[in-house]
Amino acid sequence: MSVLFKVVIPARYASTRLPGKPLLPIAGKPMIAHVCDRASEANAQQIVVATDDERILNTIVDLGFEGILTSEHHESGTERIAEVAEKFGWEDGTIIVNLQGDEPLLPAHYITQVAQALASQTQAGIATLAARICDSDDIFNPNAVKVVLDKQGYALYFSRAPIPWNRATFATTQEMPSDLPYLRHIGLYAYTVGFLKKYSAWPASELESIEALEQLRILWHGEKILVQTVEKAPNAGVDTIEDLQRVETIIKNKVD
Repeated sequence: MSVLFKVVIPARYASTRLPGKPLLPIAGKPMIAHVCDRASEANAQQIVVATDDERILNTIVDLGFEGILTSEHHESGTERIAEVAEKFGWEDGTIIVNLQGDEPLLPAHYITQVAQALASQTQAGIATLAARICDSDDIFNPNAVKVVLDKQGYALYFSRAPIPWNRATFATTQEMPSDLPYLRHIGLYAYTVGFLKKYSAWPASELESIEALEQLRILWHGEKILVQTVEKAPNAGVDTIEDLQRVETIIKNKVD
C-alpha cells in the first residue's frame, strides 16, 4: 500500500565541528542536495528544507527544491519541523519524515519504510528505525544509541549505555551476548502533525537532558514510539572533515 508522506530536512548553518556543513561540496554538489535526492528517491509527496540561514535557503531554491526559513532558537530538529508544519498549515493526520541534513547516504527505502510503519498502526504518533548490533564494541560505545523494545515493537527505553545489561555475560567479558539481540537506534523519525503539536508543548525532561537524547522526552510523557528493525545501520553521516571525505569516496564509487 502506498503511503503519502512529506519529508522535512532540518539544516542549520552553524556547526561546532564543521561550520556551513549543509553547503560543503560532495562529488560536485552541496551535501544538502544529496540529502534532497534521497528524499526524492523515496517518492515523498513534498520535500522541504527547514533552515535558519539564507545561504542554505538560496542554495536550495537554486537547486530547484523547496526551502523555508525557521527560527534560530530551536533546541532540536523536531521543534524546527513543528514550526514548518504550522507555517504550511498541514493537517493533524499528515505524516512527516524527519530526514537529517547530514545523512547523504541514508537509503531511500528506509525513508519510505519508516513512513509506512507509522501509517500501519494507531497506538503511536511517531515511528523510528533500529538495526541489530553485530559488533560488541558498539554495545559499549556511547555514540551508538541502544534501544530496548516491548513484544509489540514499541520502545521501552533508549540509552547511550549498554541496555539491556547482561549481568551474566558482562560480569566477565564484553563479548557479544548470544541470548538476546542488541539494537542500535537509527535517527530517522516519522511523525504525525498532531503528535508534533503535542511534542512542541512539552518541556524537556530530566532523562532527555541527562542522556542528551530528545526521544526520551516522548517516553517521559507517556507516549509510545514504534520501532521497526531494518537489515543494517546506514553508513554514518557527516560530522567531521574526515566524514566528508569518506562519504565523497563512497558516492564517487557508486557513480563510477
